[in-house]
Amino acid sequence: MTQKEDAINLHRMLRGKIEITSRVSPDNIFDDDEGNNQGTLTSIYTPGVAFVSEEIKKNIELAYEYTSKWNNVAIICDGTRVLGLGNIGPEAALPVMEGKSVLFKTLANVNAYPLCISMSDKSKIIEFVKSIQPSFGAINIEDIESPKVLEIVEQLQKELSIPVFHDDRHGTAVITLAALINALRIVKKEIQNVKVVIAGAGSAGYGIYKILHRVGIKDILVLDSRGIISSNRRDIASSLNDRSSQKNQTLLEHSTTNEFKIEIASNTNKSNVNGDIKIALSKSDVFIGTSGIADMLNEKLIHSMNENPIIFALSNPHPEIMPEVAKKSGASIVATGRSDFPNQINNAVVFPAIFRVLLDLRMKNLDEDILITVSKSIADLVDNKHLNELYIIPKINDPRILPIVTKSVKEYLTNQQPF
Repeated sequence: MTQKEDAINLHRMLRGKIEITSRVSPDNIFDDDEGNNQGTLTSIYTPGVAFVSEEIKKNIELAYEYTSKWNNVAIICDGTRVLGLGNIGPEAALPVMEGKSVLFKTLANVNAYPLCISMSDKSKIIEFVKSIQPSFGAINIEDIESPKVLEIVEQLQKELSIPVFHDDRHGTAVITLAALINALRIVKKEIQNVKVVIAGAGSAGYGIYKILHRVGIKDILVLDSRGIISSNRRDIASSLNDRSSQKNQTLLEHSTTNEFKIEIASNTNKSNVNGDIKIALSKSDVFIGTSGIADMLNEKLIHSMNENPIIFALSNPHPEIMPEVAKKSGASIVATGRSDFPNQINNAVVFPAIFRVLLDLRMKNLDEDILITVSKSIADLVDNKHLNELYIIPKINDPRILPIVTKSVKEYLTNQQPF
């Protein structure tokens, strides 16, 4: 039986991978037939529940104490950019989000509700998420097309009183940095001194740029479909000029670029290098691929990199270069986004633990320094004894991840010391 047949048969048999269960024992809800033992019905529902509602009305923070809000996460997806499948719609996205809910529950005991919505308008999605805020302790934005999703996350982070985590951006960035920290330990290079090339300027690429820039990497080049992003590239330069002339708000909405690429141009590529992947990779130390383009790299391109190059070909299911080709071409460390190769850079290592911490600490926001703290704590789980070119990050089900992430974030919030 093929993998396709296995997957379809399993889903047909399960008829959904998640369900809601009651925390109240069914044996104790109703009175017994003789009326001797009173059940909990009058407490969990009317009339007793009215007293609880009155208390929450006076202090809405009590919803965290008296309801499941403290442990509820909404997974918001419009189905416009799902895995390597693209725009498949909300119904087709549902099995993916259900699978994510299983990981939430299994790895961090978080109740995650997949809300696959039939709306793609940015403002409507924002209003929808704001409207469901009372029932949830955190929001997970997932598989919405870029750059729309980046704009949604930015606005929600400003307007919600609960944290918003975008897995493609935040989760991928955290696990990529963790993997990079350990890969650089193996090749004995300092993180502040390496040249990094990121292929892809969508959600994942933007998130990786953001965290690497914050951690102190000075030489970063990011490529989109037009080549290296630079402040003197025609489309970027015109948008920068529009911004400086205070016309940007209207003009950017109708531009082929976006504010996130403008940010990248402002903080990377200080030499204003222009060109394609060939130009970008020359004398670089690290390649990180989020482009969605299979076989983007070849032996010649890897040979143009510095000694002991690191290749993270993260596009799924078809990486920018296959691991065996990258190794034969001279790459020292190779990672992909696939589970059938060593060094899978998988954001599932990250998101359950981060949400557990967000919920337990009732955090209201999430910044780059917290993400860096989590990255470093996950990287440190791989000690020198076990660190090698085929093992640079812990496995997804490593039981040490949850406690170490909790500990590191608590210490960060106490000391407020960025990595």
